[in-house]
Amino acid sequence: MINFKKQHMKNVILSCLFLVVVSSFAQQKKWKLQECVDYALENNISVKQSALDTEIAQENIISAKGNFLPNITGSSSGNFNFGSYLGQNGSRISSNTFSSSLGVNAGLTLFNGYRNTNLYKQAKLGLESSKIQLQKLKDDISLFVVNSYLNTLLSKENYKIAEEQLKVTEQQIENIQMLVDEGVSPKSDLYNVQAQLASNNEQLIKAQNGIDLALLNLAQLLQLPHNGFDIQDVTFNLSSVELMYNDTEKIFNKAVADRPEIRVAEISIENSELDIELAKAAFFPSVSLGGGFGTSYQHTLGEKDRRTIVDPNTGTVSSIPNGFGKQFSDNLGYNVGVSISVPIFNGNRTKSSVNRAIINSKRIAYGLDQAKQDLRSTIENAYLDAKAALNQYRASEASLTAQEEAFRTAQESYNNGVMTAFEFQEVRNRLISAQSTMANSKYNFVFKTKLLEFYYGIPITLE
Repeated sequence: MINFKKQHMKNVILSCLFLVVVSSFAQQKKWKLQECVDYALENNISVKQSALDTEIAQENIISAKGNFLPNITGSSSGNFNFGSYLGQNGSRISSNTFSSSLGVNAGLTLFNGYRNTNLYKQAKLGLESSKIQLQKLKDDISLFVVNSYLNTLLSKENYKIAEEQLKVTEQQIENIQMLVDEGVSPKSDLYNVQAQLASNNEQLIKAQNGIDLALLNLAQLLQLPHNGFDIQDVTFNLSSVELMYNDTEKIFNKAVADRPEIRVAEISIENSELDIELAKAAFFPSVSLGGGFGTSYQHTLGEKDRRTIVDPNTGTVSSIPNGFGKQFSDNLGYNVGVSISVPIFNGNRTKSSVNRAIINSKRIAYGLDQAKQDLRSTIENAYLDAKAALNQYRASEASLTAQEEAFRTAQESYNNGVMTAFEFQEVRNRLISAQSTMANSKYNFVFKTKLLEFYYGIPITLE
C-alpha cells in the first residue's frame, strides 16, 4: 500500500510538471500572421456553420438526383372480422374470419416538363453558391485578422516610443541633478523634469494597456484564451514605398472575374432563370409509369383452410388444402400501367406564376449590376485611401527626419545650458508626436496596400 501511494504521488508530480511545461510553452509561443489566419479559419464558429451549409447543399443534390429514380412502396395488412350475417335460407350465420394482404408498388416519372432536370440544376448551383459564400466568409475573417494583427504591431511600436522617451527623461534627470548639485541650474528645472518623468510613466502605462487591449481583441477574434497570448514582431522594409497600381481599372477587372460576391450574383441570375422554367413546367403534361404486385389470404376462424373443387369431366366434388402459402401463391397478381395528366385550366395561376418568376429574374439581374457597382466603389475608395496613406507616410517620414534633427540640436543646446528645460521639452514633444504619427501612417499604409492586393487576388502576407 505504501509503495502504491508513493507511485501515485510520483505520477501526480510528473503530471503537474508536464502541465507546467506545456503551459509555459504555450505562453512563450508568438503567433505569426499566417498562423493566426489559419487558426481563425479552422476554428471560427461562423466558418463551421457555413461549412455545414455546404454539406446541406450536397444533400440537396442527392435529393434532386432521387427525383429521377422510381418510388417503391410496400404494404401489408391483417384484419380480424367478427359478427354474423344472413344466409340464403334466411337463417343467421355466425362467422369470424381473418384476412391479410401483401403488395408492392412502384412508380416512375417519365416526363413532367423537365421539372426534375431543372431542380437538379438548381441543387448544383446551390452547392456552388454555398462554397463561394464560405470562401467569402473566410476572406472577410482573414481581413479582420490582418487588421487586428497590424493594430497589435502598432500598439507595440507606440510602447517602444514611450519606453524610449522614458529613458531619455531618466537620463535628463541624472544630468540636471548634477547641474543642480553644482549650483548651475535652479531646482525648479529638476522639478519640471521629474513631472515630465511622471507623464512619461503614464504614457508608458497607456501604451502597455493599448498592447493588452489589442492582444485581447486578436485573441477573441481567434477565440483563444488571452492569457499568455502574443504575436511575433514584424519588420517592414519601406525604403522605397510606391503603389503597385496606377489606377483602379486593372484591379476592378481582375476582381470582377474572381471575387465571390460577383459570382454569387451571377449564380442568383442563373437560379432565377431556372425558376422560370420550373414555373413553365406546369403547362406541360406529366407522364408516369406504374406497376406492382399483390396477394391475399382468407381464413375462417375455427375451420381448416380447404377449398372445394369440381372435376369438369366427372362432376366430382372434392376438397383440397388451401393454406397460407397456397393462397398467397394462387392469389398473386400483377399490374402495370402508364398515366398521363394534362393541365387544361387552373384559373391562370400557372400563367401568373410564370410572370412572377420573370419579374423576379429581372429584379435579380439588377443585383449583379449593383454588386459590380459596389465592388468598383469599394476598390476606388481603397485605392484613394492607399494613395492618401502613401502621401501621409511620406510626409510623416520627412517630418520625423526634421524633428529628429531638431531634437538632436536641442539636446546639445540643453546640455550646454543654452536652452531651458521647458523649451527642450517642447522640442521633444514634437518629436514624440512625429514618431507616433509616423508609426500610425506606416501601419495604415501597409494595411491599405495589402487591401488593394487582396482585391487583385494576391494572398495577404506580412513577409
